[in-house]
Amino acid sequence: MREYLDLVDRVLSKGTLKHNRTGVDTISTFSEYMKIDLSEGFPLLTTKRMHFKSLLHEVLWYLSGEDHIRNLRKHTKIWDAWADENGNLETAYGRYWRKFPSAQVNPATGQYEVKEIDQIAEVIRLLKTSPNSRRMVVSAWEPGNALWSKLPPCHYSFVFNVQDNKLNCHLTQRSGDIALGIPFNIAAYSMLTQAIAQEVGMALGYFSHTIVDAHIYVNHVDGLKEQLKRKPKNLPKLNITHKPVDELKFEDFELVGYECDEPIKFEVAV
Repeated sequence: MREYLDLVDRVLSKGTLKHNRTGVDTISTFSEYMKIDLSEGFPLLTTKRMHFKSLLHEVLWYLSGEDHIRNLRKHTKIWDAWADENGNLETAYGRYWRKFPSAQVNPATGQYEVKEIDQIAEVIRLLKTSPNSRRMVVSAWEPGNALWSKLPPCHYSFVFNVQDNKLNCHLTQRSGDIALGIPFNIAAYSMLTQAIAQEVGMALGYFSHTIVDAHIYVNHVDGLKEQLKRKPKNLPKLNITHKPVDELKFEDFELVGYECDEPIKFEVAV
């Protein structure tokens, strides 16, 4: 996937050294952007092996709206470092996607009452009833939670947009780990876009991505330089059973034709 390798090259060549909360310095740039045509294939990185099953379990976990990882950790440990001993997660993306707390004034009492908003359901409703809407926004950023959460959402907001009956998705990310997180983010939101497009009867358009602080941890540099030497292979195809998003199960997804280079191990900065 050339767009990803170009991003790696830009950050390595133009980035500046920054200290951060993890204690491992990063090479960082401001406001990186990429745009990927989803009609060309499923954008799963081919210059190293990606763990597709973990990715799929994570996306289904988001869609479940769960605020814990007790079910997720049966399949993948990718969120274990940020959960407590009971599996509870201060910032679970799906919780905000499906149950975002909205404070509204009760006219009868004049007091605020909290109502949970299912943002994914609202996007699907608008795509079916008002596809030209410019209000199909999903947010995972809750300011109060961000004050005390161990890891507030990195990919915190995404917007759907329809052009010529093609569904596009733009993701905004406050912080992006180029080696580990970004490849997963690209594939996860592309998968979500495809699943929603199928439900509403639209073709695939583009996935675009803005990363405010795009960074490479210094202990990831060698692995990324190795990837820059590798030639991207043809993208695989993702088949998803044609059913509503909320009915999709693990077995409804099939990755076809995935050819990739050997895996590269990167340490996670917690």
